Amino acid sequence: MQHSDITEAIIGCAYRVFNALGSGFLESVYEKSLLIELKHAGYSARRQASLDVFYRGEQVGHFVADLIVEETVIVELKSVDEMAKAHEVQLVNYLRVSGN
Repeated sequence: MQHSDITEAIIGCAYRVFNALGSGFLESVYEKSLLIELKHAGYSARRQASLDVFYRGEQVGHFVADLIVEETVIVELKSVDEMAKAHEVQLVNYLRVSGN
């Protein structure tokens, strides 16, 4: 799997954040905490990263990713009891327009 070492590290950091904070916070709290955890683990990451959407070579919009780690992995956080189909579709669209 491409970037599996980074994704494994992200998952580990996410577990550390969740184990420390538990459930019930807004996504922004988990996002900021995960950013701190990733930086402590030695990874570069940026939050609320704007990415452009192109159609036939022309910019037609943009979306904001919660986190981008090592400029290769998009992290979209959800603070919900259950993932909805709309969340999955959103993630697939992000991957498609990012070129990954």
